[in-house]
Amino acid sequence: MNKQFWIKKIIGFTLLALVIAGALGYVVMLLWNQVLAVVISGVSLISFWQALGLLLLSKILFGGFSGRCGGKGGHWKNEMKEKWQGMTPEEREKIKQEWRNRCRMWGTGTDQDA
Repeated sequence: MNKQFWIKKIIGFTLLALVIAGALGYVVMLLWNQVLAVVISGVSLISFWQALGLLLLSKILFGGFSGRCGGKGGHWKNEMKEKWQGMTPEEREKIKQEWRNRCRMWGTGTDQDA
């Protein structure tokens, strides 16, 4: 029974992934054909398969659609949290002050340079 459950899960997930990929490809095709081909005169219409190719190319070039809950910044965030916890209160205050001076939006409303 447990094996059948996992087989159904895998098949269902695969079908869902294919439906989502198809829907995204269709949306890319519609947007390209309805927006770019109309706005820019030298752009020609594309097919569904060309739209899927563009979607795959954008995934390769820009690394989008990560699907991870933490995203790509999760590892960096954990490293910074560990580093922060290892600092003394004086070191933490020094870093806070540096960021207040850089951003000017974390301050208390008074001029920090005065």
